[in-house]
Amino acid sequence: MKKIFVGSFLIVGYFFNAQSIGNSPYASYGIGDVKYDNTVETNSMGGLSTAYISDFPNSFNFKNPAANDNLELTSFRIEARNENNFFKSGVTDSKSTKHSTYLSNISLAFPLSPKVKFGLGYQPYSSKSYNVVQTELFSDGTIKANNFEGTGSVNTLQAAVSYKITPELSLGLRTNYYFGNISDIDEVTTSNSELINGYETNTKIQNLNFTAGTTYQKKFDNDHKLTFGATSTFGNSSKLTTKYTNSTYYYDGLSVKVQEDIIEEKEGDVKSLFPLEISTGAGYGHLNKWFVGTQVDYKKGQTVDLFGQVFEYRDSYKFIAGGWFLPNANDFRNYFNRVIYRYGAYYEKGNLFINDTNINTVGLSFGATLPFKNTGANRLSGLDIGVDLGKRGTTKNNLINQNFVNLKIGINFSDKWFNKRLIN
Repeated sequence: MKKIFVGSFLIVGYFFNAQSIGNSPYASYGIGDVKYDNTVETNSMGGLSTAYISDFPNSFNFKNPAANDNLELTSFRIEARNENNFFKSGVTDSKSTKHSTYLSNISLAFPLSPKVKFGLGYQPYSSKSYNVVQTELFSDGTIKANNFEGTGSVNTLQAAVSYKITPELSLGLRTNYYFGNISDIDEVTTSNSELINGYETNTKIQNLNFTAGTTYQKKFDNDHKLTFGATSTFGNSSKLTTKYTNSTYYYDGLSVKVQEDIIEEKEGDVKSLFPLEISTGAGYGHLNKWFVGTQVDYKKGQTVDLFGQVFEYRDSYKFIAGGWFLPNANDFRNYFNRVIYRYGAYYEKGNLFINDTNINTVGLSFGATLPFKNTGANRLSGLDIGVDLGKRGTTKNNLINQNFVNLKIGINFSDKWFNKRLIN
């Protein structure tokens, strides 16, 4: 695919038309800019989730489907994310700012029995939204222009179930269905040409895989607890169809292609773009008071071959530490003593290796769960808020440094919706 050759040039030419790019220029690679797979609650702890079993009966953990022992209420979540990215080029020292806001999570979860819990969820998985113009002036006065553009998104639907085998041990399984369309195009023309030469790749994505999880939690007499967890995402069953078109054309006044002449057209199946993932974690806490944990995530590298053009994704590792604390759950005089405060930090050795450089990410997360005024034993609704600060990439080797400040907000409506009424 032509795009793989020009991927490095996207980094250099990013600032020629920076205001039209909707997210990171690193979205030009592969499936796009991968979004977080978490709720505001866990994302505010740096993504801590593998060994995180909520102490409260209104929270469902999709990341590790086994970690849902305490869910007793029906939980309906709706969440949004505001991303603010600040870019700096290692080539020209140019700076740019990008903003985007999107719906990041909708989920419904409820207990089927004291031992079995179930959840359904939707999240965006990745997106492509960039438009870069790069120009070059030759000695004879001719101007060559390249327009790189990517569009589309991939979403995921999730269904998860957990089963408590013993008071300490639980197992879980999550089914993940990915769907969407992504497109990349490289258009080339010169000032003395009447036509544009376009190299376009369109990929239709349908993929099914599974996430298996387990947790073991040992509770002590002093209300302290020790938790271990592990997950693995595996079993990709993909239908990824890619169509490549090399053609010439020009645009009319309405930006519609006119007199398109197909030079070459190919269609084929692509190896799965969804890697094997493994996560392990451990945590220690005091019931209804505090929790702290660590986690290591691993994504297996893979080689993607698109029409003879090869791009390699490297093994990726993410290290997370985080937790929460609750000053006093029973203090009804001071509201802020009943707020759950969350914190976390993470470092990710990314799977992109560009210009002999790893594209890594480091960040800090903070957040809080604000309970609604009318909360009680059978109703624990609240507002989740969080902020994610960090950086990705570097200006070294003609690359781009991306600083980000991401804001998150969500509402969790929790109640005993499906319980039978005992007294009329």
